[in-house]
Amino acid sequence: MTDRRHGPSTTAIHGVPRRRPEGAPVAPAIQQSSTFVNPVGSDEHILYSRYGNNPNQLEIARKYALLEGAEEAIFLASGMAATALAHLAVLRPGDHLVSSSWIYGGTQQLFDQELGRFGIEITYVGPDQPRGWRQSVRKATRAIFIETPTNPLMRVVDLAPVAHVAREFGLALLVDATFASPINFRPLEHGADVAITSATKYLNGHSDVIAGAVAGSSSLVEEVTRLLRLWGQAIDPHAAWLVDRGMRTLALRMARHNANGLAVAQWAAAHKAFTTVHYPGLPSHPDAKLAKKVLDGFGGMVGLELAGGPKAAARLLQRIKLVTHAPSLAGVETLVSEPRFTSHSGISPKDRAALGIPDGFLRLSCGIEDADDIIADLEEALSK
Repeated sequence: MTDRRHGPSTTAIHGVPRRRPEGAPVAPAIQQSSTFVNPVGSDEHILYSRYGNNPNQLEIARKYALLEGAEEAIFLASGMAATALAHLAVLRPGDHLVSSSWIYGGTQQLFDQELGRFGIEITYVGPDQPRGWRQSVRKATRAIFIETPTNPLMRVVDLAPVAHVAREFGLALLVDATFASPINFRPLEHGADVAITSATKYLNGHSDVIAGAVAGSSSLVEEVTRLLRLWGQAIDPHAAWLVDRGMRTLALRMARHNANGLAVAQWAAAHKAFTTVHYPGLPSHPDAKLAKKVLDGFGGMVGLELAGGPKAAARLLQRIKLVTHAPSLAGVETLVSEPRFTSHSGISPKDRAALGIPDGFLRLSCGIEDADDIIADLEEALSK
């Protein structure tokens, strides 16, 4: 093979393609070992799974770096671990972080409750007020954090003006694009310095692994690796092998997630039971124009608000059969959850409502079943 850049499907399967020797296994082996034989008289090239350099760990990191267009990447034991260590890699005690106010509830709790213990201050900016990015920068500001598309409203944040501010002031721009996956959106192509993802979601895609990943420059990943070895959030070899298994079908699965998400969103938008449908592929979405410009697909996540509020949501959840009422998202099966009890449970009802997440809001993760069956299950649950 030449050194040409391969497409995402090829990359997710092979990484950098290379000729295999006769008798080599087609599927990679699980290196289910905590440690490996050390070299004599040197501390270089020591393999130890807690260090994050087990062969299974390294293989998925190489693939993910290629998918994001990054120099290097590293996998960790969860998406929250990835978010935490990515920020600790660029921030020091006394620093200031500017964050989007449209973020996952767990991330906000991490910022509010834990970063403060290091003397790190946070300023939240509404992405619908773009002047706020520049106005929030201080002498102590070191980084900006963005989530796009957002959880659970599927808002798409324009990275261009934020990246401009970050470059002007020499700030690191960190972006969590879990809801897109690198198939639909690659933050580094839009000015970000660091890409963060919960690999539990689309990268693995089978609801059987907890993992996260960080991609960026070699120096950034080196610092995350240093922190990982001290804080202990390494992914285990079997989990790494399962993520690799999932990544092999990432592009195919994303095509179906994209198609199903759009089909369900269009159905819901025309149904009288729903007052609002949040999906960036709908013309009614506030970021539809931007989403069409920057995303390669609109994803499988749909936000639903029922006319009957929380009681109507509870009735629907009690009647569904094919759709499963469970937290998390982006698996092959369709899942639905209420953010007030899951992703945003740590935020008060008043603050959730201010964010556009009223009680009874449903977050639907469209799987890769037949779209007609997903819709029929929802239709039946609504009509009973």
